[in-house]
Amino acid sequence: MKQLKLTGFLFFFFLTESLTLPTKPQDVDDVSITQKFIEDNIGYITIIAFAQYIQEASFEEVEMLVKAMTEYRDKCLADMTLPECSKLANDVLLENICTMEGLPQKHNFSHCCHKADFERKHCFLHNKKADVGFLPPLPTLDPEEKCQTYKNNRESFLNNYIYEVSRRNPFVFAPTLLTAAARFEEMTKTCCEEQEKANCFRTKAETFIQYLKALSSYQKNVCGALMKFGPQILKSINIAVLSQKFPKIEFKELISLLEDVSSKYDGCCEGDVVQCIHGRSKVMSHICSKQDSISSKIKECCEKKIPERGECIIYSNKDDRPNNLPLREAKFTESENVCEERDADQENFMAEFLYQYSRRHPELSTPELLRIAGVYEDLLRECCNTKNPPDCYRHAENKFNETTEKSLKIVQRECEHFQISGKDDLKYHYLINLTKLAPQLSTEELTFLGKEMVTALTTCCTLSEEFACVDNLVDLVLGELCGINENRSINPAVDHCCKTNFAFRRSCFEGLEADKTYVPPSTSQGLFTFHTDLCQAHNEELQRKKDRFLVNLVKLKPELTRVELQSLLVDFTNVVKKCCQAQGPEACFKEEGPKLSAKSQVA
Repeated sequence: MKQLKLTGFLFFFFLTESLTLPTKPQDVDDVSITQKFIEDNIGYITIIAFAQYIQEASFEEVEMLVKAMTEYRDKCLADMTLPECSKLANDVLLENICTMEGLPQKHNFSHCCHKADFERKHCFLHNKKADVGFLPPLPTLDPEEKCQTYKNNRESFLNNYIYEVSRRNPFVFAPTLLTAAARFEEMTKTCCEEQEKANCFRTKAETFIQYLKALSSYQKNVCGALMKFGPQILKSINIAVLSQKFPKIEFKELISLLEDVSSKYDGCCEGDVVQCIHGRSKVMSHICSKQDSISSKIKECCEKKIPERGECIIYSNKDDRPNNLPLREAKFTESENVCEERDADQENFMAEFLYQYSRRHPELSTPELLRIAGVYEDLLRECCNTKNPPDCYRHAENKFNETTEKSLKIVQRECEHFQISGKDDLKYHYLINLTKLAPQLSTEELTFLGKEMVTALTTCCTLSEEFACVDNLVDLVLGELCGINENRSINPAVDHCCKTNFAFRRSCFEGLEADKTYVPPSTSQGLFTFHTDLCQAHNEELQRKKDRFLVNLVKLKPELTRVELQSLLVDFTNVVKKCCQAQGPEACFKEEGPKLSAKSQVA
């Protein structure tokens, strides 16, 4: 495989598109360059697709498929007229997966191989598992060993890295994983030259992990919206995001861009890696071909080569609001003919409202803009059935302000809680809350969600754009909770919030109480059996064990109050401290564990 030069080859993470032939002259070069990129990186792309579809597959099995796909590429490059070369790349990939001897039976996906075309693709999509607790812990190498492995066999080292990350992130878009691999290689090169290798890896890895985690959350959230609510909600998200980022774009141009970015069955969300890469390139070509009318902030980005310009555009600043843009668009609240215009083309009318409101309100979050659009749609439904519609919808701005005020109060309350409680207490608050709401989720999922809620507040609560930041990030956490597949089920109350209204799910979750349908396990399942591994755990690992103990305690005793649960967590911490300082830690744990169990019975 060729040198992995992928930095910046990042999918425009809020955009989607299916593979089509170029329709404009300026697209032709971009499509051919993108195609060349795919051909050169077929090995990495195959690893991503296979490891995401069949997460249980071994690295050796993945390498077998890479060999088969590389041979397919070489055959088709030599003679494109061969019948098999007219097939879509993802179809060829799935066919090869299905024909690997014994593999479908071994990893339990034979049922998918018996299907064809769209049904087969969707079967493989639903085979993906967001909770990767069934996989072994991510292998960790000593820094010196890591550097030696990279030096001895760079290709195998990177292949293995892409494999391990892809199978643990089954819904992350392929271009994001390719960019992550490039960044990982840059980090490895840099740190292997350093004297303090371990410190270098630790420092650089944090930024790198946050980058991957942030894009993973966003992509899963958007794909979850598409899977659960259909293409219309995806279109609305794109309108809100694009109108805020590019406020000078004309509505007609925005609609043209949306034609490129919206598709009913989006390649990236479905895991079609080749279609995803092609679609991303086409979107960037569209934006850069119209940059004068779209944004003044992307000129330098569009001068970069195709692999680099995508990330540059994503991380470019929001464009300045046009000077001649009035604070309100009178057409939607003061015109006498609002109902007639709505009735003439409701979808286009609501799209234009969302566009106009979003470009005027860069301070609002994407979910809040969707809530405002929902409120306006409901208001018109009511007003257009009255004797005097203009008199009814003239006060729409008051309704919008009320909606934002409610959302703002939720964020202010959360940030005040953060300021008063501190990081650890806040985390315990969310671990308890989330476990009571959704005890059916795995312990790993719940501890992850609790940490993400804390990250959202610690990241945003001191910023000037506090509201949009908190609301956007908390919405991503709810997206993680609700999951990507439309058939995911947790419990009736949570399912209702996840599937009823995308824009208002935050306020829906605010009103939820502990799940009344949950039946806790009849035994403690070893929760109060402690061993000396607690004494070997470093601070971070010990903290993880404490978090897991608290979540499992709530699952076992959901009727306990927050105060009782936190008191038992303090007792657990004291037991660990006491026994790890004792002469015989194992004997101490054997004595103290049952005491803590008994205390939980009477708490």
